[in-house]
Amino acid sequence: MSGLKYNNLSERLSEQILSDASNNKMNPYRCENEEVIRRDMERDKDSLLRPSFNRDVEKILHLPYYNRYTDKTQVFSLYKNDDISRRGLHVQLVSKIARNIGRLLGLNLDLIEAIALGHDLGHTPFGHAGERFLNEILNYETGRFFNHNVQSARVLDKLFSRNVSLQCLDGILCHNGEFEMKEYRPVFGKTFDDFDSQIEMCYTDGGTAIKTMVPMTLEGCVVRICDMVAYLGKDRQDALTAKLIDPKQEFTASEIGETNAQIINNITVDIVENSFGKDHLLLSDAVYRDLKTAKKENYDIIYDSDEVNEKYKIIKEMFREVYYKLLDDLKKKNTDSVIYKHHIEFINRQNKFYVSECKYSNEENNQIVVDYIASMTDDYFIDLHKHLFPDSKYKLEYVSYFDDIN
Repeated sequence: MSGLKYNNLSERLSEQILSDASNNKMNPYRCENEEVIRRDMERDKDSLLRPSFNRDVEKILHLPYYNRYTDKTQVFSLYKNDDISRRGLHVQLVSKIARNIGRLLGLNLDLIEAIALGHDLGHTPFGHAGERFLNEILNYETGRFFNHNVQSARVLDKLFSRNVSLQCLDGILCHNGEFEMKEYRPVFGKTFDDFDSQIEMCYTDGGTAIKTMVPMTLEGCVVRICDMVAYLGKDRQDALTAKLIDPKQEFTASEIGETNAQIINNITVDIVENSFGKDHLLLSDAVYRDLKTAKKENYDIIYDSDEVNEKYKIIKEMFREVYYKLLDDLKKKNTDSVIYKHHIEFINRQNKFYVSECKYSNEENNQIVVDYIASMTDDYFIDLHKHLFPDSKYKLEYVSYFDDIN
């Protein structure tokens, strides 16, 4: 491993930030609380006690599905090891890194926190592998596509009807950290009509829309890039913990560094140095190049390794079994089934205080199944499969804390 490298903000910029703060100079491109847009503008009005975007944070934190982050795979599934990250830690890390950048740029920290904490609410169990499996089945059955960022927005806007702001929903929809960019220019002035059109486009175009969508706020842009910053180094830490890579494994991105701490620090410095005072985010050529290199190395060395992917072959078959059993129960209107008792009735109970009449059971059957599976934690899915198919040939084994002890 190369020598540790931690960059610092330039003296010029540090003085400028301190001067602006002492003179109460505001960033003209920040999203102010007064700019909030909601579907129902008569509800959830801004107040001193509960500013607009802080309301969104609270709506997300108190959502039932927020609890489920705790046992959703980030990258490495089937490990009994509390030192390996789950999705709940990931969204906190994204929030912290993004708020650090937002503070230096003078942005709305409540909006950043809301987008960051809500951005993976629609993520499946078993990480991106689960997302692929669910997408394959949904596309086969309906011709439509499943993407976790779209599902995250759907959870807040449709499943639970929480009247979350457009700025927050848009940041969540456009957050996809798999597609790095050198420059992030907000598409200011979006409306709910634009948002709804983008949602539908994601369901029907096979991924092109997701690769090109950019948030409507600088706050959303910060969260989008921090999604990547938060996982690049952390996934390397987790791979070491899981003994999937050698401690001597070298990574080649010299400008941003190799370790989690270096990557977070150095990309943060680069973003702030190149974006301060601008109406967009900008990376230097060197850091953008390193960002792409680091992500590619993570894929080559970690995500696409046989050790990681071997675990998911059985899970893919289990997804098919569960999906079609739930779909069959819906088609037969079996109201005593799990999908009615544990999902549809659950959604209806949660919404009775927020909507006058819940018509969730009228949704298309495949969409209901997708909503249910996407909401599950890893253990919930495994337990449900065992409940539905006690004699199935597909069995999963966790790596124990003590498997390395002779």
